Amino acid sequence: MRPPPWRIGQIAKRTGLSVRTLHWYDEIGLLTPSFRGESGYRLYTAADVARLQQIVSLRQLGFALEEVRACLDSPDFSPLTLIQRHLAHSRDRMEAQRRLCDRLEFLAAHWGETETVSVEELLQTIEEMNVIAKYYSPEQLEQLKVRGEQVGKARIRQVEDEWPKLMDEVRTEMEKGSDPSSEVVQALARRWMSLIHEFTGGDAGIEKSLQTMYSQEQSIHGTDLKAMQPMMDYIGKAWAAAK
Repeated sequence: MRPPPWRIGQIAKRTGLSVRTLHWYDEIGLLTPSFRGESGYRLYTAADVARLQQIVSLRQLGFALEEVRACLDSPDFSPLTLIQRHLAHSRDRMEAQRRLCDRLEFLAAHWGETETVSVEELLQTIEEMNVIAKYYSPEQLEQLKVRGEQVGKARIRQVEDEWPKLMDEVRTEMEKGSDPSSEVVQALARRWMSLIHEFTGGDAGIEKSLQTMYSQEQSIHGTDLKAMQPMMDYIGKAWAAAK
């Protein structure tokens, strides 16, 4: 492109955005070009293009237009932080695609050997594609990835083995009618919350997303979450009684 200022058609051609979108951004005051030509043409400067890049980044991160405006107009706004956040988001998407590729490669290999794939495997693939992204933000997924690396695969396997045993103990106390404030149930609640804390790193936002996912999904990775809900409520009462 020639040196600035650039006309709207040139910006649209280079960015892939439509002229109509750029007009709309101007009309709502989100991106007003710095200059107007003699015939009323919109003329964009390098600073205008920088703001446009920030708008596109925020939109791809899921921000509504009013949220984009508020973010860009904030005195605390940092273009560098936005670029880093968008980079993390892109990496999250790449990681999600990598996991999906792993799952699809497994299906392809299995299909090549038997010319068939179980419904269960297909359902797990669909689940992998959809469930997690519904409840965790890209930033939370990145935190969970880092947390998993910190905890290590060996410890993760130990926790996966420990959860069923802990749930059996909780179920036993529920069936016995044990008071949530009793010392036995309190000890179970401490173990339960400790495992969650270990998974989330103590991040309140991730714990909230986890709780939402468990309360709204029927099952994840073969775990019957509906059956877990009464236990979660029971542990919740025990944890509240301990405070």
